[in-house]
Amino acid sequence: MIEFDRVTVTYAGAAAPAIRDVTLAVGEGELCLVAGHTGTGKSTLLRAVNGLVPHFTGGTLAGRVTVDGRDTRTHPPRELADVVGYVGQDPLHGFVTDTVEEELAYGLEQLAVPGPAMRKRVEETLDLLGIAELRHRPLRTLSGGQQQRVAIGAVLTAHPRVVVLDEPTSALDPTAAEDVLAAITRLVHDLGITVLVAEHRLERVAHYADRLLYLPGDGTVTDGSPADVLARAAIEPPIVEPGRLAGWHPLPLSVRDARRLAAPLRGRLAGREPPARGAGAGGAAVALPAEGVVVRYGRQIAVAGVGLALRPGVVVALMGRNGSGKSSLLWALQGSGPRHHGTVTTGGADPATLTPAEARRRVGLVPQTPADLLYLDTVDAECAAADREAGAEEGACRSLLDRLTTGIPGERHPRDLSDGQRLALVLAVQLVAAPPVLLLDEPTRGLDYAAKHRFAAIVRGLAGRGTAVVVATHDVELVAALADRVVVMAQGEIVADGPTADIVIASPTFAPQVAKILHPQPWLTVADVAEALR
Repeated sequence: MIEFDRVTVTYAGAAAPAIRDVTLAVGEGELCLVAGHTGTGKSTLLRAVNGLVPHFTGGTLAGRVTVDGRDTRTHPPRELADVVGYVGQDPLHGFVTDTVEEELAYGLEQLAVPGPAMRKRVEETLDLLGIAELRHRPLRTLSGGQQQRVAIGAVLTAHPRVVVLDEPTSALDPTAAEDVLAAITRLVHDLGITVLVAEHRLERVAHYADRLLYLPGDGTVTDGSPADVLARAAIEPPIVEPGRLAGWHPLPLSVRDARRLAAPLRGRLAGREPPARGAGAGGAAVALPAEGVVVRYGRQIAVAGVGLALRPGVVVALMGRNGSGKSSLLWALQGSGPRHHGTVTTGGADPATLTPAEARRRVGLVPQTPADLLYLDTVDAECAAADREAGAEEGACRSLLDRLTTGIPGERHPRDLSDGQRLALVLAVQLVAAPPVLLLDEPTRGLDYAAKHRFAAIVRGLAGRGTAVVVATHDVELVAALADRVVVMAQGEIVADGPTADIVIASPTFAPQVAKILHPQPWLTVADVAEALR
């Protein structure tokens, strides 16, 4: 179905090819997982399948890519649209209509699908992805995760023979991610659709995949079974880390398989306790108290009378399904978003009454679409401006960026970075200011495991210096490693609030994979397990 024949892609001004001398074939009805660190060429590989590389992105493609017998050199993306469906990392960039139902039907209209068949396919897709209640919603009012499901649905309605997904679960809550992956798996098994998925959260996808394409960063691609490739790859998903620690072979790729092997490990851990999490700055005053916060969009209530107290040195994870009100709450706390009722105070003032610059100095916010905060022509210019605005030493922002991810040229335009690299740049820009309260909305979307570990270390360092941090995330592994406290929202209200272990271990939705593997013992991370065994 898909064939790469000695394919090399080189972008203008690049020191080395993004992918080099790649030869592989993906058959009909295969689910192929693409993995590698941020910036190793995963998106380039995927975009070559439907001709976006080089017809849209530019650069030079040597070799040949064929899809269902069509050569992408002579068939631009529009001539592959009936065969290949592509969903990029940012769904907003792909939307062309105003409402969910219109977006699902748009591609069918372009393919001249008859009206009755169009209606049937739209209804089937709404049910398949669990978004029927969103059919009349304007796309701009959806949460990031809801937008991602709509983008996937807009591709599936066309019934393509190949589906290419770039980070499809990065903005989805755990339940929604499982639903989407289960739907994709049904398409593979029942209809013989070929699926290529690039994903950093391998623990969500690895057990579904037939094959794994691993990009180590030198332009080459390693092709093999997921267990074989992960056994020697320089990436460690949470499902694999315990196996490497305990010496399991072959490495398990699902919680069920891991639990079958975990009895000896649980025996070694019997009678031991995980280390206690930090409690922040003891009896310090609340850094940001919020009471009765209400946010509405027309008739829809996004935040319904929420009260929250953020304390210095405490990292709070804000969790909940897509559309539960997390992002709306963060914007209301920062002062830039709407707030119809309630009070928010920081440093003796309501941030909504301050100038934008003063509000940012008191409450920093990294939004779900971090590129909105970038406005200069080069990475170096963004870093220099961040240093000046924060009153930091020259080079401080660049140093933070290099801790998050390496190899980003200073002269590169921020819009030319991968989504993960762009997010790392925005995180560095915001973190260098070190405001007393820091709000992060899906901050690890698009980051690989190594970058997430470095990000967590930076945030823990800020908390250690007294910063109050809120991280709105669906990444349960990040929460297990980083958060002192977890707040769970549903339908605009807080439904759970407490220490991380108390909230996540007993939850089938929010428990990290180590907790599931070692249940009923109260372990959250492999690092805690390794320390106990030591």
